[in-house]
Amino acid sequence: MKKNNLEKIIIAAVSKNFVIGRGNKIPWLIKDELKHFRKTTIGFPVIMGRNTWESLSKPLEKRINIILSKRKLKNKSEEIITFNSFKKAIEYCERNKFEKCYIIGGEKVYNHAIKFADKIILSIVSKKVSGDKYFPKIDSKWNLIETKYYDDFIVHTYIRKRKNRKN
Repeated sequence: MKKNNLEKIIIAAVSKNFVIGRGNKIPWLIKDELKHFRKTTIGFPVIMGRNTWESLSKPLEKRINIILSKRKLKNKSEEIITFNSFKKAIEYCERNKFEKCYIIGGEKVYNHAIKFADKIILSIVSKKVSGDKYFPKIDSKWNLIETKYYDDFIVHTYIRKRKNRKN
């Protein structure tokens, strides 16, 4: 049986000093960046930690919201699924033959996912902010393949370097 080639993509917005959050909130509001996030992720599963889920006022529409939590969460929507491990969330996406899934935070989730993700889409907002949650370091295992410029942020797209990568 052929394995599904699910593309696992981290998507995040960070400040110039790599802050992603403060007090379980995003410490800026940039409408164009939110539009970029929505346009990119719509139609695909989004995987997030429980704290990120709790920071949302409602499920992200037109996406399956996958929440990673050791606790049972109450939900009354088909758009919300809970798993107690990344492995189970990824298996669900593969079993349902999704082309890609987006990993949307928070800090613990990013720190774990950066070890196996295929791509990173990173919006860097044009300011430094104080915060208590940070995005992990992007090391030499990643190649920057694209940069797009917007008024208040820049989007860098990275792909994981592969040995003997087949095109």
